[in-house]
Amino acid sequence: MRNLFLAVLLFAQSAFAAVEVAGVKFEDKAKLGNAELTLNGAGLRSRFVIKVYAIGLYLPERKQAAADVLAAKGAKRLHIVTLRELSAEDFANALVESIQKNHPDAAMDPLKARVEDFRAAILTLKTARQGAVVQLDWLPEGGTRLTVDGKALGKDIPGEDFYQALLKIWIGGRPAQDDLREALLGKPQ
Repeated sequence: MRNLFLAVLLFAQSAFAAVEVAGVKFEDKAKLGNAELTLNGAGLRSRFVIKVYAIGLYLPERKQAAADVLAAKGAKRLHIVTLRELSAEDFANALVESIQKNHPDAAMDPLKARVEDFRAAILTLKTARQGAVVQLDWLPEGGTRLTVDGKALGKDIPGEDFYQALLKIWIGGRPAQDDLREALLGKPQ
């Protein structure tokens, strides 16, 4: 009986251990302000055979459906680690194109000014070195905060609809990469 208990305990600990993606370690928990977030899923963004970045999604509690993630209340974090040097312009353009891909024109209208503010904040970076840590945080009291290597870029962008637009880049109906969507939703690969 004791061996069975130990086996169950070891399994439970491994089920909530850190996850590694392309050499990047994602801890099971993250602190954002006063909130403790849980790693929902993590995956690799690649283009053709080139590894671009590893990304993890942190939520107040795990969700496996995109609609549930989008409806989740409280702080959220997208944690990105670049696996190669990226130009800020290429990164910003890819994000903006993916937002547009997941929103019809009428839904883009209220987002346009905030998307441009976000793009401008990214462009102040010029390039993101290999290994740069990019965090896209939803702070319910302040908005969306872009942080690169611990430094906030631009001003916080108001509106949860904007953060949901960012989430849709990876978990929307037309995600940047299908298998990455499944990984961020915590589904077995």
